[in-house]
Amino acid sequence: MARRALKLASLAAATSGIYLYGNKFLDPNDFGVVRVGRAVATTAVITYDYLTSLRSVPYGSEEYDFLKSQIKEVFMSFEDTPLGAASLAQVHKAVLQDGRTVAVKIQHPKVQAQSSKDILLMEVLLLVVKQIFPDFEFMWLVEEAKKNLPLELDFLNEGRNAEKVAHMLRNFDFLKVPRIYWELSTRRVLLMEFMEGGQVNDRAYMERNDIDVNEISRNLGKLYSEMIFVNGFVHCDPHPGNVLVKKCPSSGKAHIILLDHGLYQVLSESFRMDYCHLWQALIKADMKKVQKYSQRLGAGDLYPLFACMLTARSWESVNRGIDRSPVSASEDVEIRSNAAAYLPQITQLLNNVPRQMLLLLKTNDLLRGIESALHTRASASSFLNMSRCCIRAVSTYQRSKSHSLYRRVQISLTEGLSLWQINLYELFLWLKGSRLGNWVIALLSWMHHSTY
Repeated sequence: MARRALKLASLAAATSGIYLYGNKFLDPNDFGVVRVGRAVATTAVITYDYLTSLRSVPYGSEEYDFLKSQIKEVFMSFEDTPLGAASLAQVHKAVLQDGRTVAVKIQHPKVQAQSSKDILLMEVLLLVVKQIFPDFEFMWLVEEAKKNLPLELDFLNEGRNAEKVAHMLRNFDFLKVPRIYWELSTRRVLLMEFMEGGQVNDRAYMERNDIDVNEISRNLGKLYSEMIFVNGFVHCDPHPGNVLVKKCPSSGKAHIILLDHGLYQVLSESFRMDYCHLWQALIKADMKKVQKYSQRLGAGDLYPLFACMLTARSWESVNRGIDRSPVSASEDVEIRSNAAAYLPQITQLLNNVPRQMLLLLKTNDLLRGIESALHTRASASSFLNMSRCCIRAVSTYQRSKSHSLYRRVQISLTEGLSLWQINLYELFLWLKGSRLGNWVIALLSWMHHSTY
């Protein structure tokens, strides 16, 4: 009965909450063309809509009223107005009979029927464009759409992803992932622990709540570096609505709350190792290895463009070292103008790289957007955290492939030495930028001159 009531909650949200489909509050995401745009980013073929079992129940009928009354068996209260709405679902705040406050994610009833049409329309449009512009190579978008959308529309899969990432990153005490209430969840209705906070790109919110913007940016970088380089299981939709921040009243620590776990990318071991080596080469400005590992990832002769796309830096900055200097306004302008000028080459590159790379590029762009909003563009500290993750990932892989105890010990010692060197360099950077460091440098300089 509880599950049947949840189905009705979904139907009631769609009929009484006209926020998305009524003429007064029409959501532009409901239009096919806009949904095609979203499909281009993530989407595909759809599973059967279990709400068809309720479509035969007339609104306002005796049976409808009976089913609606059953909601009271599950919820003490249920807010009709959604907390947030997107093209696939909307989220409502509710209170269970035992007093727990929950977030109820309900899939829109139109999604099932509309999305399959969107995919077909997208495929037709891309075929037409390719006939007109033979160099236009974006048919891979359809393949990605057909693979990813069924996963996003299965809320039970989303719940499993949430539990997996929470366990995987359990050592990060700043990360919070909502608990899933499985006994009250279905493929189209997901009940989660209710969590709230400010959006991760809201600098003003953080300043009002005495949250260190730089700490949030660093922790977000740590979080994604761990997912990408160490675990190969990556949350691929870190737009600001899915990443919240909140200061814990009891501990005073700032938490990052990760929401919407429908879309993850699983990286193969070989891809992850090549990606680790590539980023290590980019951070060290080792151009030979940048070329080698870019080409192993499908970039071919376009490896300079690939390096610029990954780092969002100019080729000059990549050669000099991406941790050597921050992004300047002139470099930003150069990057944007080059993006338009090199569109055919970018298209070719996206068609050649492994499909795993596509969602990573999207994820990188979203994370850079957050950094830009917070005015915390990637610093030397963030690159050092990436280096640590790459070193750990490569060392773990090498140990797993070695059958010699001596070799495994050697790998561990090399790993420890490399991590120690990074820690020492980070201490040097901290001293260099701190008052204490300036005082120490001045003292050493005075002692040096006094000696002579």
